[in-house]
Amino acid sequence: MRKKNGNELVGIIGTGRFGMAVAEELLSRGRDVIAIDKDPAMLKKLTDTDADIFVINDMSMESLRETGIQEADTVIIGIGKDIENSILATLNVIELGVKKVIAKVISDDHAKILYKLGAEVVFPEIEIGRRTAMRLCESLAEDVLPLSDEFSILQMKTPDALDGKSVGEIGIRSKYGISLIAAVKDGKATGNIGPDTVLSKDETIVLSGSNKSLDRFQEIFS
Repeated sequence: MRKKNGNELVGIIGTGRFGMAVAEELLSRGRDVIAIDKDPAMLKKLTDTDADIFVINDMSMESLRETGIQEADTVIIGIGKDIENSILATLNVIELGVKKVIAKVISDDHAKILYKLGAEVVFPEIEIGRRTAMRLCESLAEDVLPLSDEFSILQMKTPDALDGKSVGEIGIRSKYGISLIAAVKDGKATGNIGPDTVLSKDETIVLSGSNKSLDRFQEIFS
């Protein structure tokens, strides 16, 4: 795989649900992708895309080098349950010189090992669970992206009480301690938000702030 038009090149090792979702999203955004799996059936969905796909039987350094994975700017390790191969793949791509490696993990011990090897780690199931729980707790939320234990980005319909009011009039930042990042209407988003921006109940707004501030904002307007 060689970079096309200077695009970022991302390698994905393990194309189960997590790895495939990452691959499809990256391809839709014009990124160059190397996809690797031991099972040809797992790569079938990518055969008609621009991804370079490779079936390899082991995660040895030699096999990985033959795919060109060492040229990647970032490698995603999507192997979960096969912890031995997850560790081996992570170790070898780091040894091959890939600077950024992000690995899916399924336990704290798994995470500790890969972290010590130099990888960033993600718990997809835990993150999905957190987002689901937060959406259940947030009365007006359409979606929540937790950035830390205390800070989130919240997507919500504009409350009726704010329809026709400007950002400055509402005092989103001064009164509630949160920021309005964008407004979305008819599938089109604008991030050009200022004090004179007028909100509409037909819009979805995207807010950022502490969880406490976001909770308080929703309680007031629910």
